[in-house]
Amino acid sequence: MKDTFIFEYTNENEFKKLERSIKKYNMLAYKKLYFEYYPALKEGNFLGKKLSTDSSNNTESYELMLPTDNLFAKVHGVIRLYYTVYLTDKIVMLDKFEPLDILSEGHQSELSTYKGVMLSKENPEKDMFKINLLNMINK
Repeated sequence: MKDTFIFEYTNENEFKKLERSIKKYNMLAYKKLYFEYYPALKEGNFLGKKLSTDSSNNTESYELMLPTDNLFAKVHGVIRLYYTVYLTDKIVMLDKFEPLDILSEGHQSELSTYKGVMLSKENPEKDMFKINLLNMINK
């Protein structure tokens, strides 16, 4: 059997919560993550932009951008996965997702949507303003 990389987590509970939030609010990103990106990472095909290399620990850090709706990306930001690869130990350490605030808020309580974009509980007026402004600009 071919050598494969093993997934580890810096904080597994928090990571899984954010994963479930992505599944609930952005199914395309979740499907790409589970059926394309995770298998590629396990095979040793490291996706995304390399952020840093540490030759003393033989590690590489990456940032992987997940497919995100244009309007969501402009209002809340692009969904990114950060991970570190330990090459000698064959471990992929899954670190975190961004934007952390809206994803963690989406896990804690049911978020409402406006024109197909999640609204945060803290600043729904601000999010609606951004959505309306972006729609006006696009017309």
